[in-house]
Amino acid sequence: MLTRKIKLWDINAHITCRLCSGYLIDATTVTECLHTFCRSCLVKYLEENNTCPTCRIVIHQSHPLQYIGHDRTMQDIVYKLVPGLQEAEMRKQRAFYHKLGMEVPGEIKVDAYTTKQHIDAHRNGDTKADDNVNKETEEKQEDNHDYHRSDEQVSICLECNSSKLRGLKRKWIRCSAQATVLHLKKFIAKKLNLSSFNELDILCNEEILGKDHTLKFVVVTRWRFKKSPLLLHYRPKMDLL
Repeated sequence: MLTRKIKLWDINAHITCRLCSGYLIDATTVTECLHTFCRSCLVKYLEENNTCPTCRIVIHQSHPLQYIGHDRTMQDIVYKLVPGLQEAEMRKQRAFYHKLGMEVPGEIKVDAYTTKQHIDAHRNGDTKADDNVNKETEEKQEDNHDYHRSDEQVSICLECNSSKLRGLKRKWIRCSAQATVLHLKKFIAKKLNLSSFNELDILCNEEILGKDHTLKFVVVTRWRFKKSPLLLHYRPKMDLL
């Protein structure tokens, strides 16, 4: 079977962010045109623009952040192609939490441990060790069913701002910072016995939140200098022109 070696330089254009010129971190894709950028770069750009940075197509006239989504497949590809990138990113995240005196979320600890073991195994040419790492990780995940309780937590107040829906009996909740707006929509729909979670909009500071936004992202971008809990409102979905 013929094989051909491809230099990383040859595919850099496909795995780098056009906004920062670095390798993609937390890859996020515009659903309208499928161009991909770092999430932080794209969100910052869309605070003042509503077009794609690459092709200039209008994402949405008033709510472009609703039409972007996390691209896990692309991020996995980037991490596999670029040596040491994932390990370096995990190290930066751990340093960030340590600097703020906060506990490092559980998934970052697991990713860092797995990445280190994986790299050490390949440096030693030990493929069996790589298999053992995978088994150990699976066993740890099986034994550690804490339902994200070890994650960084976010306190939330869910208020209804529509007369068409009733309020929640328990509007104060605490959950993982990795939970998304979509999770909250499903939670509210279940509590209110709605036929579909797609019937809901969730807002922060009167701005509709995209379904793929994590609560961590919402806190950092829209509630950074405000006291806990994070105040969110829900209402029936409104069709945007």
